[in-house]
Amino acid sequence: MFFSKRFKYSSILLSNTSINDKYKSFDIIAAFGAYKVLKSSKNSFNRLRKFHASSKDWLFGFLSYELKNEIFNIKSSKKPQYEIPHILFYVPKTIMMLRKVTLEIHSFLSKEKVDKMLNDINNINKVFVKNSSVKMKARESRKEYLKKINLIKNHIQNGDIYEMNYCQEFFNEKASADPISLFSQLNCFSNSPFAVYFNFNNIFLLSASPERFIKKQGEKIISQPIKGTRKRSEDEEKDLMLVNELRNSKKDMSENVMITDLVRNDLSRTSEKASVNVKDLFGIYTFNQVHHMISTITSKLSKSYDFVDVLETTFPMGSMTGAPKLKSLLLIDEYECMSRLLFSSSFGYITPEGDFDFNVIIRSIIYDKLQSYMSLSVGGAITILSNEEEEYEECMIKADSILKLLSDGR
Repeated sequence: MFFSKRFKYSSILLSNTSINDKYKSFDIIAAFGAYKVLKSSKNSFNRLRKFHASSKDWLFGFLSYELKNEIFNIKSSKKPQYEIPHILFYVPKTIMMLRKVTLEIHSFLSKEKVDKMLNDINNINKVFVKNSSVKMKARESRKEYLKKINLIKNHIQNGDIYEMNYCQEFFNEKASADPISLFSQLNCFSNSPFAVYFNFNNIFLLSASPERFIKKQGEKIISQPIKGTRKRSEDEEKDLMLVNELRNSKKDMSENVMITDLVRNDLSRTSEKASVNVKDLFGIYTFNQVHHMISTITSKLSKSYDFVDVLETTFPMGSMTGAPKLKSLLLIDEYECMSRLLFSSSFGYITPEGDFDFNVIIRSIIYDKLQSYMSLSVGGAITILSNEEEEYEECMIKADSILKLLSDGR
């Protein structure tokens, strides 16, 4: 991981071992250096399609949350905290893929340079840099947050929406940190299945995401939205009680089934007739810090559509927006105090054949090193059954361990 410091563009995707992900393709996949780069904030999906067709190679990168403006032809009223394009993808100079004990390498470099790279990686002194304490502050007060939840519930009561994901940001405008050490520590305690380290132009994504947005594997499409969370307990008996509480929670099941229906609708737009199926409804998955309720929805891609069509018709992911999606997006922009940008967006890879796997960027630190700006955002689904105090506490459960990591410096 420390080797990635040498490159302007580098990414490392870790599956870890926190849950048994039967759909995963790699244990670790890393992409160093950029042979070609696509940055776009206009006509982005067509440009991605052409970029992939021209390169016929692996692509790594992100779909920014602000890509919604292109998809739905809307404008955001918020001033961004940092600058990024709507999409960014790069063709790596070197890719390393680890499956169990097999390391596969693809590179534009000569064999001699690849051998030297492997030798350098093996000989790196992996000493963690002790980070300074970073105290994050909330962009809105608890009182403001509670007021917003009641306003959103009024929209639900009036029939404008059924559910909406509302988020808040913690930030520091004078942050100083070593991103690789910080990500290593974050990954050690979270052990999440969709963890990502990504560096581009001194903006760092340090993600401990537990959620898959969408995966394409041949004709098969898989989406796994999360809705429903309980903090884990060190007491084994109490921890089991929390699992059962989550499994039987009408509120969490209500949230989850609404988003499952939204995902089914999204997938149906590019699927063969009658091929959309819910493979696992209300599945309970245990992670290092929390228990989550996750549903799995699959479909078979129609021959009339390609991989770009799938991304365009499903983004932004329903678990981070709400239902109906467009109205939720408009209300999110009205009530939230920040631009989401990389938060609640998606990072992943696209293969030469047009398969892909993308996560949901949650439980993530975004660090603009040049501007010394650090951001952590968290949120939750608001329904008519939501209690504003409980929603606030759920947000703090999601943020707590990362805020502690940053404040400790370690």
